[in-house]
Amino acid sequence: MTTIALTPILASGALQFAFEKATLEGKLTIGALIIVSLFSWTVIITKFRQLYRARKAGKKFFEAYRSTRDPLDLKRRGEEYDGAPAFELYYAGAEELEYHLQNNPLQVKGQTKISSASQDSVRLALERTAGSEALSLEKGMIVLSTAVAGGPFIGLLGTVWGVMETFAGIAKANSASLTTMAPGVAGALIATVIGLLVAIPAMFAYNFMVTTIRALTQELDGFGSEYLTQIEHKYVDNRALSEEIADALKVGAKEPVYAEALN
Repeated sequence: MTTIALTPILASGALQFAFEKATLEGKLTIGALIIVSLFSWTVIITKFRQLYRARKAGKKFFEAYRSTRDPLDLKRRGEEYDGAPAFELYYAGAEELEYHLQNNPLQVKGQTKISSASQDSVRLALERTAGSEALSLEKGMIVLSTAVAGGPFIGLLGTVWGVMETFAGIAKANSASLTTMAPGVAGALIATVIGLLVAIPAMFAYNFMVTTIRALTQELDGFGSEYLTQIEHKYVDNRALSEEIADALKVGAKEPVYAEALN
């Protein structure tokens, strides 16, 4: 039953006949649409792979990250989750945090921590990486939006031009029979058909990908806040000012004792 239904489309040669009867301008329009379609399908395939990998690797990363309470645990174990935007965010924050733990450490009750100023540097690293990952996810989407919006209009241009050529030819020949008009009209309409064939797959792919990218971006923003909060709880010096002054005085009082012992 399906074969019989497809026969009028595939076996009748309607598209081939229409293409053969298309004007030069119509064929140039179809050529432009084919180029747009090639770019569109390249982006569709590439983005599908990227988004699939991002979701799969991201799921594994979140499972591993939430199985530990130390924000630096995965970094110290050397685990990697290539393709997961959240992991890139995590790694950038972990590198910045480790830098400040090594170069600007604060000793608080026997634990190495960082100051609020160093925490701001970690926050900037997270925001910068989040923006970069969001741009990476959205890269190439302009091609699909152009195919969706421009494909039908490019096809319509070819159709209108072809119809204009057909009517001009009829006027010159002083013949308005259906046999005279049909080939030219068919050749003109194929441009619109190709334009729709370019736009329709791009439209479905674009809507799906935009929704997926939006979800990944929101997930990225949520993880950035979660990660920064865990860093603050574990590694940031949150003592009150009075407590910092008291601890500093204690350290200052001990230093002369140590100096006398050395003498």
